[in-house]
Amino acid sequence: MYINIKNNPENIETSKDIIIPKDPLERVIGHEDIIQVVKIAAKQRRNLLLVGPPGIGKSLIAQAISFHLNQPSEEISAVHNPERPERPFIEIKTRKEIIADKIAIEKAEGEFIDPKNVPDAVSERLGFKCMHCGDYNSVYESICPNCGGDKFSNINARRKHLGDLLGMFEMSSGPVNIPQDRVTTTREINGREEVVIYERLGGDQIKVLDQKALEKRRELVDEKPMHVVVPLKRKFFIQATGASETELLGDVRHDPYGGHPDLGTQPYERVVPGAIHEAHEGVLFVDEVVHISHLQRFILSAMQDKVFPIVGRNPQSAGSSVRVENVPCDFIFVGACNIVDLKHILPPLRSRIQGEGYEILMNTTMPINEENEAKLAQFVAQEIEIDGKIPHATLDAIKILVKEAEKRAKVIDDKDDAFTLRLRDLGGVIRMAGDIAVMDENPYITQKHMKLAAKKAISIEDQIIQRYKTYENALQKDLTSSQQSVNPHNKKYQNENVDRSYM
Repeated sequence: MYINIKNNPENIETSKDIIIPKDPLERVIGHEDIIQVVKIAAKQRRNLLLVGPPGIGKSLIAQAISFHLNQPSEEISAVHNPERPERPFIEIKTRKEIIADKIAIEKAEGEFIDPKNVPDAVSERLGFKCMHCGDYNSVYESICPNCGGDKFSNINARRKHLGDLLGMFEMSSGPVNIPQDRVTTTREINGREEVVIYERLGGDQIKVLDQKALEKRRELVDEKPMHVVVPLKRKFFIQATGASETELLGDVRHDPYGGHPDLGTQPYERVVPGAIHEAHEGVLFVDEVVHISHLQRFILSAMQDKVFPIVGRNPQSAGSSVRVENVPCDFIFVGACNIVDLKHILPPLRSRIQGEGYEILMNTTMPINEENEAKLAQFVAQEIEIDGKIPHATLDAIKILVKEAEKRAKVIDDKDDAFTLRLRDLGGVIRMAGDIAVMDENPYITQKHMKLAAKKAISIEDQIIQRYKTYENALQKDLTSSQQSVNPHNKKYQNENVDRSYM
């Protein structure tokens, strides 16, 4: 057997030498035809329904879609409604607006400058400059290390003079041996006089707040109160498998004080987004869709309207009266299920997926050829990297796993000349082989380890058949004597002479 590893295959000695693609979609094994459709779905923002048995890559495909999406561009906030607090508003800010706000906040924070670049009198009052010799030193030194003079001894004597000189209207009334934290004065800019504040911070810097910064600070203080529900920096991929109604659709937290304006927490601060809102501009993935069958209609509604309200879902909670309308939830829906569960998916939901996306039947096997052998070798390297606790595998060990993939395709899927794509089970073989290698203190997974793992890493049903020959024999042998007496599979139970009066 020849493992056709790309890029000088003769240099491949272990799985460590195999290059793992950076694109998660290229890490999906055996679904090349499907991956092309998935890439279209990611680019065009189409919904998907992936159908097939467990362990063949449905979850991996769903996660990989997010790799091909653009960064989120919107941040969603709940805003206080002063007239009806239990009906908060929704505000959506774009990335451009958020960046502009950040710049404005930075301006409101003021500019940091060196003490040598402010007026001398200000630097003296903030404690950076010695009044006697003009030397600049640490504010924490009251005695000038250059001339030995008391840096603050002449403050009272010069107080009136400085006030007249700088037009100061805020002067310290504290102890004379302690420098001021802030000096407020005026300065002339382009023929216009404006207020400016110099603040002393820890270290050796001074913050300058000019007229624009002071006005912006005032605006920020007066700005409407809000709570960010869905931040700009967030996950692209939201896993909602088995989610409860609250986890999927959001909620409003309980407040024991009932939102009292003085004691309680305002309703807008208690809004909790659901998975459908967190997936806005990203991917909402639900594996085994039938397990949340009672919530499928809500997912359908969110897909149709691209907005969904957040309400308090506990009628006993103070949040039950709160409702936030029109919360955005424009997501790519990726559902997954087994073939047998197709009939349990809501027909309108399937219709929505078909009308705005694709239904895909996953492959369970792939043909035997050199390219697919190389893909299985890549799979080994990927699983070892993901696990992080087992050593790499030798080329001979990889070949054993390739043989096991061929064997399982024949036994499980009744396919000759094929490799199985039930790769989760093969991942279990790799991990068991790795654990055996660790216990052997071997730096690599060898052929011996992989052979043993392939033999041992089988399902409990197969283990039962190996030991008891049939499932019925296993049931019979596994019962205690008292259980056997009432077991319908037991011949004694079938005997009419058995006294069942105690039953």
